[in-house]
Amino acid sequence: MMRLLSIGSLYKAARLPLVHHHHRLPHLSTILSHYSNPTAPTPTQRRTVMSGSATFFEAVKNRRTYYAITPESTIPDEKVEEIIATAVKHAPSSFNSQSSRAVLLLGEEHKKLWEITLNILKEIVPAEQLPATEGRIGGFANGHGTILFFEDEEVVKGLQAKFPLYQDRFPTWAQHASGILQFIIWTALEKEGLGASLQHYNPLISPKVLSTWDLPTSWTLVAQMPFGKPSAAPGERTYQAVEGERFKVFGKQ
Repeated sequence: MMRLLSIGSLYKAARLPLVHHHHRLPHLSTILSHYSNPTAPTPTQRRTVMSGSATFFEAVKNRRTYYAITPESTIPDEKVEEIIATAVKHAPSSFNSQSSRAVLLLGEEHKKLWEITLNILKEIVPAEQLPATEGRIGGFANGHGTILFFEDEEVVKGLQAKFPLYQDRFPTWAQHASGILQFIIWTALEKEGLGASLQHYNPLISPKVLSTWDLPTSWTLVAQMPFGKPSAAPGERTYQAVEGERFKVFGKQ
């Protein structure tokens, strides 16, 4: 025969604290769920399990390079715009220079980029290598869109003039900022179920890109990121040794 329990007994059985009458009590269903499975974590505990760096590194580990992509997208274009704009705004840069720039190409504009790229490559790629090149570029063109990454040299030169002591370092630091921005966007797209890769057909296509989309001449093209819904799994990832080889610790207590 089932034993009837009072609310107070249910609280104790569920290991939930009794609170004063003027505080909101947990819903009875919450209490009963804990009573039926007293080892189950509370909602707060579940959030804590993947909080902090664990959640961040889960996204880092899942970011992969996808070459096989389709024209479909898992999210609206407006969401892609939001991801890029947020990343551009919050990505760190040396001296808070904010020199990184981005352009999103969708639809026919996206296809136009890879037509430009292929036409330029046809002039320099040996005939026997052209079929492979066409296949590779066609794969990028088959995606949903492309993100172009730039660094504004006008900002970099302004910092060089303002801080001459570091003038030879600012171009390198600008590349650091661009790399951070690329990684943020790449990882965010992965979290949304999109696949992407990072390409570098600059400086070959740089002049044509600037003229085609009427972009400032001070913008230097750094990378291209075609993206779309993945149609095949990424290649196997291998790792070199980290501890003692790529990462060292000194002074550990």
